Amino acid sequence: MEIGDDEDREPRTDYEGMCHGVRDEDGRAVRDVLDRIGDKWSLLVIGTLAGGRLRFTELQRHIPGVSQRMLTLTLRHLERDGLVSRTVHAEVPPRVEYDLTPTGRTLIAPSVALASWAIESYPAIEASRAAYDAAR
Repeated sequence: MEIGDDEDREPRTDYEGMCHGVRDEDGRAVRDVLDRIGDKWSLLVIGTLAGGRLRFTELQRHIPGVSQRMLTLTLRHLERDGLVSRTVHAEVPPRVEYDLTPTGRTLIAPSVALASWAIESYPAIEASRAAYDAAR
């Protein structure tokens, strides 16, 4: 086997096997989806909409620090990916509501697990960063 030729290499972990398995040979699906949900705002939007349908301004109030522009872009991306639905009601002024789709709802449990891990691990991460920075 040549250096860099890893076609016959066994995956080291189940995760690696899944990323390079029959269903996704080059790992594109994992990279593509993580690119969407791994951005700064998507999981916060998904977690907030887990509580049910919200109007734009209500959603923005529940997500501290998100600008109108970033929330708009995030919602558009999530809608394009089929994770969020947008419903426009024919009223004056128009009422627009956002909700999770069935596919979006499947992200609630992983989102909560990741958020819990982040909150629990943050003190150790901060301490590690401080130690690393102090050593430099």
